[in-house]
Amino acid sequence: MKITIVTSRGNKHICDIEAETTSTVLQLKKSFEKKNKKYYVDRQRFTTSTLGADGKPVALTDDGKTLSHYNIKSDTTLLFKDLGPQISWTLVFLVEYAGPLCIYPLFYIFSKQIYGTDFQKSYVQDLALICYSLHYIKRLLETIFVHRFSHGTMPLSNLFKNCTYYWGCTIMVSYFVNHALYTAPSSINVFVGLVLFAVSEFLNLMCHIQLRNLRPPGSTERRIPKGGLFDLVSCPNYTAEITAWIGFSIMTQTLTAFIFTLLGAFQMYVWAVAKHRRYRKEFDGQNGNPLYPRNRKIIVPFLL
Repeated sequence: MKITIVTSRGNKHICDIEAETTSTVLQLKKSFEKKNKKYYVDRQRFTTSTLGADGKPVALTDDGKTLSHYNIKSDTTLLFKDLGPQISWTLVFLVEYAGPLCIYPLFYIFSKQIYGTDFQKSYVQDLALICYSLHYIKRLLETIFVHRFSHGTMPLSNLFKNCTYYWGCTIMVSYFVNHALYTAPSSINVFVGLVLFAVSEFLNLMCHIQLRNLRPPGSTERRIPKGGLFDLVSCPNYTAEITAWIGFSIMTQTLTAFIFTLLGAFQMYVWAVAKHRRYRKEFDGQNGNPLYPRNRKIIVPFLL
């Protein structure tokens, strides 16, 4: 069958591709790449020119699904969008997490040069360095050994955006925590914050391991997460991440740490809402599909 490919903007004709209904989306992308060398597989996104049941164009998002799954027939027209230069998720995570691990200690080690005076650091500043560093060491190790990404790449522009956020916030937090005028909070604040941070980091790791075990190696299969905090909220990994930084903020008692926590919490809430909606839409209980638990909250147990 013949498939006509046009641009998503302007419907400008690009090429025609011969395919079978049993061909997969990946095979379609490879055929398109042969005719358009610039647009390698990871840069391609196809949608139908007709609207689906929800009134929106249907995106061919699963490379393993056949064209017939998306109701692609002969003489169908597909809309092509160039996703731009791509970079692997793993590399993006490694770069964005390595930055804070290297940047934060600079304010601790070179405090005399940065603040213009030599001073004795408090034990809280020592603890903060250890906690901040361990968090990003954990994130790096998770990226290498734990995470399995459903999509292999993301736009290259995300690397600069993510690094600006993580690296910039690290400068903001580290500058004030390691400042010569920093005053350590009470011991009870430090203890409570440290315990909350440590427990949350452990729970965050457990959530990531649970998510990894949901998906067999090399598979993009999606399942309903169950067990532990997943029985309460859709994104407990974000919940634990937020409480970890709340603990760090309580321990250090700096305004910039709380600002960093609020910024991260807002972004993770946005991600959690989108993921929660995706779970409920995908697992709707119809046609043999499992039903997503309707009493499960988004990110805050029993509340939100």
